[in-house]
Amino acid sequence: MFARVKFSCNFQLSTATILVGVILFFGSCQTPEKTENRPPNIVIYYVDDLGYGDVSCYGATSLETPFIDQLAAEGIKFTDAHSSAATCTPSRYSLLTGNYAFRMKAGILPGDAPLLIRPGTTTLPAKLKEVGYRTAVIGKWHLGLGDGQVDWTQAVKPGPAEIGFDYSFLLPSTGDRVPSVYLENQRVVGLQEGDSLQIRFTDVATDPNPFKNPTGISNPELLRQAADVQHSGVIVNGISRIGFMGGAEHTWWKDEDFPDLFTQKAEDFIQSNQEQPFFLYFSFHDIHVPRVVHERFAGKTDMGPRGDAIVQMDWMTGKVLEALEERGLADNTLVIFTSDNGPVLNDGYEDLAVEKLGDHQPAGPFRGGKYSVYEGGHRVPTIARWPAKMQAGTSQALWNQVDLIASLAEVAGYSLPPKEAIDSENILGALLGEEDQGRTEMLEEAFTMAYRKGPWKYIAPTQEEQPWIREIKNIEGGISTEPQLYHLENDSSEQTNLAQQNPEIVNELKLLLEKTINKTKRQQ
Repeated sequence: MFARVKFSCNFQLSTATILVGVILFFGSCQTPEKTENRPPNIVIYYVDDLGYGDVSCYGATSLETPFIDQLAAEGIKFTDAHSSAATCTPSRYSLLTGNYAFRMKAGILPGDAPLLIRPGTTTLPAKLKEVGYRTAVIGKWHLGLGDGQVDWTQAVKPGPAEIGFDYSFLLPSTGDRVPSVYLENQRVVGLQEGDSLQIRFTDVATDPNPFKNPTGISNPELLRQAADVQHSGVIVNGISRIGFMGGAEHTWWKDEDFPDLFTQKAEDFIQSNQEQPFFLYFSFHDIHVPRVVHERFAGKTDMGPRGDAIVQMDWMTGKVLEALEERGLADNTLVIFTSDNGPVLNDGYEDLAVEKLGDHQPAGPFRGGKYSVYEGGHRVPTIARWPAKMQAGTSQALWNQVDLIASLAEVAGYSLPPKEAIDSENILGALLGEEDQGRTEMLEEAFTMAYRKGPWKYIAPTQEEQPWIREIKNIEGGISTEPQLYHLENDSSEQTNLAQQNPEIVNELKLLLEKTINKTKRQQ
């Protein structure tokens, strides 16, 4: 486990070598004189599908997450912080742009989708870059790439560089779909001259495989995990994926390499940019399916691959924190740890997540999970630490990941005109633990919309009931043709619908939801 110290260096002092030690100390470590007048480094850990109850500092007892627990002990643990949506692409869009995803009609993107955040859009990395930060994204992307017709043998543009990232090392979409290759600075890693690499997204169940290589349908005997039809395309590393892919097989990834590779890339970025402010958006693949952990973590829990993936994710978190400590950067680094949406067990693959769940409650005390408008879909474990500015504690302040771009403007030194990032609110005081209250109101997105004001939560009715959420994912989606109203202080698990007893509150929140949908600028 990493240790918190005022300064952290890779040497020890003895009485006989005190002079040499002092020289080495000031030569190799960041000092207050070098960092006190510069804005903080910013690291956002963005975990995938991690539920409110999936880590031990939020109540999990079936596994241990010591590095995340120590981060919480040294920072602020938030109990009412939210992803902006209950699925991955919309949440990522909102975090980086400060706009709710419905404004771009953003859903879960296929692997060949064009770049969702268009060049010229105001983004968190672009604003930080304007004021001298070096910016990087490492890990899962899933925001689309290119303009729709990507030649994977060339530089893929537009991409992260066009929206503000100086450096990128990506899973282009996500682990369960092609292209199953890495992109570093928007080029396929390991591709050689003359290689061909193609992907196709057609109906795996009915359309012929254009590349004639094994798929989950043609060769199920090659699979390490059984998959549903959607995930039964090309087999990569013994796992069938969504879609078909052919060519340049030497570039195809091995899932077990993710933790070491992504962590090393993060450490390299920190090492190369420690002399100036930097922003690292560290976007985990864990604990998304397929869950194929490194052998070091296999069997570390009694919960199967899903539990082991949580332990693997915790280790990755600790390694990056150690990298900050070893370089004397931890005190002036604002670290934010959070998740893109709530938890899911079986999500296309059979990996014993249900069978080995035991007493574990992935969403903690909340109803629903990934895909759900209930609290379990978007109330996620969230921790912030900035030792130079923050006192440790627990906060009940309400806030949303969409708020980060407005909230970080003051500490980073950029300006944000009101017609940019229109849904982002400045909750910096709550984020730093200086104020008890964050937002007073908030829109929530899933396959319908909800609106929160104080303890009240209104869920808008919809005619599209989305029965697959329960039937296939075994999750309560919260979708109904009738309005729903819950008092979260008295009923945090959203069991008692109070809409009929409180029509005036339903109407008030309905009007506030409509006002938010129609807004055109951010409040100052």
